[in-house]
Amino acid sequence: MGVAIRTAGAADRELIVRLLDEAFQDDPVSGWVFPAAAERRAKHPGLMAAFTDIVLAAGRVDVTEDGSACALWLSMPAEDGHGDDGHGGEGHAGAGEDDGPAQVREAVDPDNPRIEEIGRLTAAIHPSGRAHEYLWMIGVAPGRQGEGLGTALIESVLDRCDREGLPAYLEASNARSRKLYERLGFELCGPVLDLPDGPVMWPMWREPRTATTA
Repeated sequence: MGVAIRTAGAADRELIVRLLDEAFQDDPVSGWVFPAAAERRAKHPGLMAAFTDIVLAAGRVDVTEDGSACALWLSMPAEDGHGDDGHGGEGHAGAGEDDGPAQVREAVDPDNPRIEEIGRLTAAIHPSGRAHEYLWMIGVAPGRQGEGLGTALIESVLDRCDREGLPAYLEASNARSRKLYERLGFELCGPVLDLPDGPVMWPMWREPRTATTA
């Protein structure tokens, strides 16, 4: 049987926040943002709530019918300016003036500069130029990982990307997820992001597949 997926709404907010918090508590990037375990347990849910609110307002959250996994997507419009790598690798236009990361930091933990830094660093490497689907985050309940739920969530959007001729983009935050994304057709697109005194993130791009390339 296939995995039943629906679009989440405002009533699902707490479910999505809990899923993301549980899924990313031990993620290397979350550990970099909140190095102390006690601080991470206390403040990490607030960061996931901020991300959830952004995507519920401006994008789309897909969730499995049983509430065990979710994926946060943003539809990124085409922008002027293309990079030399064919993906438009100059980052978000005007990323330096974007107040979003600062607003998230202020809302979650004003004394933690890494909350703002992670937003600015990922925005700086985000490809511009071509419209694409951006997988911001995907979370699977710890007890349900390895069942193919994350793959099903991603493939449901990639199928649409293929039909509509849209690329997709994400940043892998650990080696395990990177391998999954590679199996789904994503490839590295530019230098990795070495977080200061922290782990690596891998920017990955997927061209839409056609009948001759699938």
